[in-house]
Amino acid sequence: MKEKEQNKLFGLLGKNIAYSFSRGYFTEKFKELDLENHNYVNFDLQQIEDLPSVIKENKHLQGMNVTIPYKQDVMGFLHELDKTAEDIGAVNTIKITKEGNFKGYNTDVVGFENSILPLLQTHHKHALILGTGGASKAIAYALKKNDIKFKFVSRKPKNNQQISYDGLSEEIIKKYTIIINATPLGTSPDIEKCPNIPYQFITNKHLLYDLIYNPPLTTFLSKGKEKGAIVKNGLEMLQLQAEESWRIWKG
Repeated sequence: MKEKEQNKLFGLLGKNIAYSFSRGYFTEKFKELDLENHNYVNFDLQQIEDLPSVIKENKHLQGMNVTIPYKQDVMGFLHELDKTAEDIGAVNTIKITKEGNFKGYNTDVVGFENSILPLLQTHHKHALILGTGGASKAIAYALKKNDIKFKFVSRKPKNNQQISYDGLSEEIIKKYTIIINATPLGTSPDIEKCPNIPYQFITNKHLLYDLIYNPPLTTFLSKGKEKGAIVKNGLEMLQLQAEESWRIWKG
């Protein structure tokens, strides 16, 4: 009976997440740390409304990571938010406190910031964020913190902070020398897909960053590399945010 009480369960909340980086990462981590009573599973939900029943069924749940498409929707199910997560408006890590409360954090911002900073050069002052989902909000927060001006690129711009893909002129591409793909376009198995931007205007002054890590070199990054741009995929960001999640869970 005592052994059962010590079990600690963690998991990834998302939709269609069989490919999950997190499960493999934490399973390996628990093995390395000899934490036999720690387990990590996928909570693959077709709708966020199923979350309360998942929580009810898993009494040993200690924490969760959150991925597409629930980084914003999950906030309505939490008791409290860390200040950074509140400012960003998106959550990708949840800790279940000793009192049984669900507290939301954002570790994407730590992963993104620490993985892109070493690549930044003095002319990298303006960034385009492709996509407007939960991950893009963490990216915007990190860019703002580092005095990099940015615009979101959206198929349906809603305000003056967003521009359409059709509006990406040569002038804009030359000014915005950091381009970050925060859309799922190009993820395996649809590796031939990529965001619809005018790649012909990219130069060796550009830095192209893709949150996708599978494949390691997406079509988006490949097109940038052909033009001499610095390119970076999302693997290190995932590793760094996972470590930050673990730090939070351990307290």
